[in-house]
Formats: sequence, C-alpha cells, structure tokens
Amino acid sequence: MQSNPSPPTATDIFRYRYQHGTNLGSIFVLEKWLHPRMFEKDSKGSSEIEAVTQSLKSNGLQATRQKWEHHWQSALTKLDLIWLTDTAKCNSIRLPIGHFSLGPQFCKGTPFEGEVAQVYIKAWRAVKKIINDCYDHGIGVLIDLHALPGGANINAHSGTNSGKAELWTFDRHLKLATECIKFIVQEIVTYRLSNVIGVELCNEPSRAASSAVFKWYDDALAMVNTIDSSIPIYIGDCWDLPTAIKYAMKKNKLDNARNPVIVDTHKYYTFAAHDHSQAPQQIIERVKGSLGDITKNKRDIASCKTALSVYVGEYSCTMDGKTWSKVDNAHRQALTQQFGRAQTDKWQNMTSGSAFWTFKMNWMDGGDWGFKQQVKTGAVTPPKCLTFSVDEIKSKCHRANECREQHRTRALVQHSNYWDKTSSGTKFEHWRYELGWDLGFNDAMAFLCSKLDGKLPNIRQVAGGDKIGALELWIGKRMLETGQLSSPLAWEWEHGYRKGVKDFDKLIYT
Repeated sequence: MQSNPSPPTATDIFRYRYQHGTNLGSIFVLEKWLHPRMFEKDSKGSSEIEAVTQSLKSNGLQATRQKWEHHWQSALTKLDLIWLTDTAKCNSIRLPIGHFSLGPQFCKGTPFEGEVAQVYIKAWRAVKKIINDCYDHGIGVLIDLHALPGGANINAHSGTNSGKAELWTFDRHLKLATECIKFIVQEIVTYRLSNVIGVELCNEPSRAASSAVFKWYDDALAMVNTIDSSIPIYIGDCWDLPTAIKYAMKKNKLDNARNPVIVDTHKYYTFAAHDHSQAPQQIIERVKGSLGDITKNKRDIASCKTALSVYVGEYSCTMDGKTWSKVDNAHRQALTQQFGRAQTDKWQNMTSGSAFWTFKMNWMDGGDWGFKQQVKTGAVTPPKCLTFSVDEIKSKCHRANECREQHRTRALVQHSNYWDKTSSGTKFEHWRYELGWDLGFNDAMAFLCSKLDGKLPNIRQVAGGDKIGALELWIGKRMLETGQLSSPLAWEWEHGYRKGVKDFDKLIYT
C-alpha cells in the first residue's frame, strides 16, 4: 500500500479541476447563424459543407482554403486568451471540430471528399496550435467531435444539411468515426498535449438511436483504452441524462483501470413548448431544481464502488420571445442576469464543469448567446477560487496550514468515537481515515496552489487557483493509487479523504 502517493501532476490538475469555460463554436464546424460571413450570399444551407462547396464554386480552391485557414488562425488570438484568463477567469474551453478537421484522409466516403477535402489540409495543424496556445495560458481544452461522418443528429451542426443521422445506420461511418477518435488520442499521446482535458466522442447524439450510440461508445472506449487508459472520455447523453449516468457508472467501476467516463449534458431553456409556456421567473426556478438525477445516483456511488461526473457542455442565457412576452421588458436585463447566475451556481455546485455557448460570432456581441456579453453583465460568474489574488491564496493557505492539525484531530476523534460506539466490538482501522484526511487536504491545497507552485504554465503570472471538480473520479483514482481498494475497510480512507477536502474548503471559502 502506498501511503504517500505523488502529488497531483499538471495533467491531473488540467483534467480533474472544475472546468469553467466557453465553447469555441462555429470555428472548425461552421453554423451560418453564428458566422454568416463565411457563407456565400446565394448559399441556401447553413452547414459547413454548404459553406465550403459554395465557396469553391464561386472562388476556387486557393481562395477558399485561404479564407478557411484565416478563420481558424484568427479564432483565438493572444488578446482573446488574455481576456479569457484575466476577465472571464476561464480555465478551459470546449473545442468543437469535425471529422474533416483531421485532414483529407478522414473525408473519404463522405460529402467532404475530393476537392472539398483539400481545404482541410492544414486544419488539424490549426487545432493543435489552439491547444498549444491554450497550454501557454494554463487553459485546458476539451476536444469535441461535433461533426461525425453521416451525422450524429439531424441538425446542420453535424456538418451537413442532409437532415439525417446516418452515423448510426452505416457501418462505414461508424468505422471512420472510430478511426477519428483513434487518431486524436494517438496525437494527444505522441505530442504530449497535456492540457487536453478529454475527448468527447460525439456531440448531441440522436436520442432515437440511443441503443446504437451506447454500443458504439463501448467499442470506442475499448479502443481508446489500448492507447491511453488515463485520458477522460466525455459522452453525449442522447438528451437522456438518467440513462447516460447509469452507463457511465458501469464504466467507472473502481476495480477497472480504464478511461474515466464523464457525461456531457446540454441545458437549454428556449427550444421546447414547455419553455415557451413559462415566465422567466419560472424557468429560473427550474434551473435551481435541475440535475436531480446526479444527486439521486450519487447515493449509490459508495455501495457500487463506482464514480460519477457530469459536465454541462453547452448552456446559454437565452429564453424564447414567448417567455419574455410574459414580463415587462424593463426587467429583462435583471432577469437575464438572475438566469445566468442561477445556472453557473448550479453547475458549480453539482457538476465537474461547464462551457457557455458560445465565444465568438460575426454579429453584435452575441446577446444572450454571447459569452463576452454575459460575462460583462455579470450573468456568468466563475468559481470563487478563480477570482482569488496571489496574496489571497498565500494568506488562505497559510491559515489552512496553521489550522490543519486542529481540524485533522477533531475529524479523527469524531470519526473514531462514532464508529466505535455505533458498532461496538467491530475491528476498525481508523489510521486509514487519517491517511485519507491528510491526502484529501493536501490534494485540495495542491489544486488551489497549482499556479503558485509552478505546476501549471502561467506565462503571465495570472492569479486565481483551482479546486477539484471531478471529485468522485479523482477519489477513485487516488484509491487505486494508494492500494485502498483491496481492503474491506477502504471506506474509512474514503470518508477521511472527503472530510480532508471538505475541511480545507471550509478554511478557504469561509
């Protein structure tokens, strides 16, 4: 048994901290409503394939390739990165890409083959540049396979305007999709892209095809495990969070040294008739009561020896006009701020991270869809730890260290007294609780001080610290590393670890 495992590495912190960020939408997978300037005036469709084919007809290959490459290269400038870290306090982005973004070899047998494929010769290079630029600023990147061959759903953001989700009905598409995942993971390993926080297998897979979706997840996870069993894999929930949670919990059994699985769910309150029938205040209350499936399933985590992590990959501050018609327009700004804060508060309390939709667009400030605008108005707020100054972190950690012994002793006494009295005659190993408490306290401090300690790249000495986000998965990882799972009294260590994290957080945030 390893009682003193190594401290969290930079890669650990990138992957397991709370992820606060935004989507870099419509850069590698175009959507006309976000970037209409990338479309020709006579373009009828709204998808990537429509934009590129019409541009090729009107302007030729060289001009089209230059236009697309400029779009990718200007997507995330140095000033953007500074704004993301300094103003928005982001520590991650979700980066939607398409199968075509990986290069011409991944366009064969799809509408992107032939001359169209030549537009994407340098696309993957542009993706990697964004990842590397983010690394320099301490920003993690979730690579999201937003558009897969055949379409994972019927929408234009799957890459075409076919209106079909044929990924799930043609083996050749599924095979190519698996090859896409394989290529990405191999690139992450080969080029040591340590700030890649995970790979999302598929964006918004069709609920109607859920049985085929989860079968493909099985195959893709098995393949990834042979290349790198450590990188987190994110799965779209098919708009059915309870089913996706159950699937992830089966995959995250602690006795399996396999890729941690994180469920990506998207939360919008503007598209359904139920949304339209409610006033803004009612929707805000719905947000406050959302994600109950996480709480319900967390009760089974310890008994099932598994872990659960849910990530909100897309959300916005948008409500439909029918919703807004139910209130005086003078109250709209204040209600939008309440709506955004209700969401960010809920995500920070219940999930391992979130990403607003979206960062950039051709028009205005994006309004209720615009991350910059919603940060500016205070609707989207970061976790408190990301707002701490360097001096605050030093001071808080100094105080935590001063109080450490007192809190550990109190926790151990309370734990020992409770169980010794409750189960008289039972042999316990309370030293496991103490070991767990120490590691939990140490890990929580390591995450908060990761920039100060030089673990994470921080070229501009940006303030702010991190906290453990995917806590259940992280605890499972630590239990494996310390050899605790082999003991029937591993629960004592786990209880101690949780209490150590809780005590540290209490000292920091109160």
